[in-house]
Amino acid sequence: MDNQPEIISFDEEPVKNDIELITGEELENPVPQKEEVSGTIFKPEKLPSVLPDGSTSILATYGEDLTIKDYVTNPAIAREEEIKKMLIVLLTPEKSALLVGHAGIGKTAIVEGLAYLIQRNMVPDALKGYRIIKINSTSLLGKMNRNGKEELIVTAFVDELTKLPKTIVFIDEIHTLIGASGDGPMDLANILKPALDRGSVKAIGATTTQEYNTYVVKDRAFLRRFDRIEVVEPDQDTTVKILMGTIPKISKQTGAKFKYNDYVVERLVRSIVEATSEFKRVYGLAAMYPDVSLSVLTQAFSNALIQNKREVDILDVYNAIKNSKRIYPDSIIKELNTFREKHADIAQSDNIVLPVVKLEEIEDKYDSF
Repeated sequence: MDNQPEIISFDEEPVKNDIELITGEELENPVPQKEEVSGTIFKPEKLPSVLPDGSTSILATYGEDLTIKDYVTNPAIAREEEIKKMLIVLLTPEKSALLVGHAGIGKTAIVEGLAYLIQRNMVPDALKGYRIIKINSTSLLGKMNRNGKEELIVTAFVDELTKLPKTIVFIDEIHTLIGASGDGPMDLANILKPALDRGSVKAIGATTTQEYNTYVVKDRAFLRRFDRIEVVEPDQDTTVKILMGTIPKISKQTGAKFKYNDYVVERLVRSIVEATSEFKRVYGLAAMYPDVSLSVLTQAFSNALIQNKREVDILDVYNAIKNSKRIYPDSIIKELNTFREKHADIAQSDNIVLPVVKLEEIEDKYDSF
């Protein structure tokens, strides 16, 4: 590991002439790899749905290959530190990574960020050419009929993994597969051990802080093989950066875009972030940065689309805050008053009147909490 190449900064694009084509290694029964060139983007071949023995592929059926997705922007904006920690764990023999953090905090986005870097060859040589398969733990529960006999789905899953080289499996809600037996959760640490020991298979798990403290800490076998990586809630400035970086993705998905320049858009985005700060959020709705702010931002785009507009304006953002069910109604009223004062110049230049909203107009929000 002393000669490991330096990791390229996650915010800079690789220079095309410095990128070497992924050739893979001479492995037994290798998975076919193709080089799909779009600038400097390289993707693996899509997994076949049927295995050579005629059985159904668990990975292809229940999994999602994050390394063949098209990314408009880096999904893990401002998460460089967490990705570096995850890379170090994945490069450590017989160790896999466990992302722990509150719901909506961006654990999946961090793994997608790693897939984004793999596509661009911006990872250490030891991880180049890997694919990341995301699979939900609930898909691995129960039994299936394979080759005329009944077996556990999770056993078939691990058996398939051991035959697939250069693979990182990402298991969301991994706590449901820990420390039990029978038809319920399985002792995943022991079941995965042969695949992890082989070296060509690595795992990334994700769970919430509550589930980690309730289930995971009790399983010593699991903790021996997985290193915890704490995913903390970003601060307001970082959340603004995340939202600004996500806007191109939302624009591509919706076909709409902001009508303003970046300076004005950042002002509006910061108002969204401030309106969704900790004590203004509805308790119990898994509302955390950046997810709670993203929900309001995407609502602004929806407000434009429902009016058959292709440009998002200040009124769309204003109404997105007004109609958010993740913000307490009394906080909404205060934030809308602040919004009108802070952005009066934008509304005036657009000849848009931001209406005064009274608490009784949105009191029915309490009924839906």
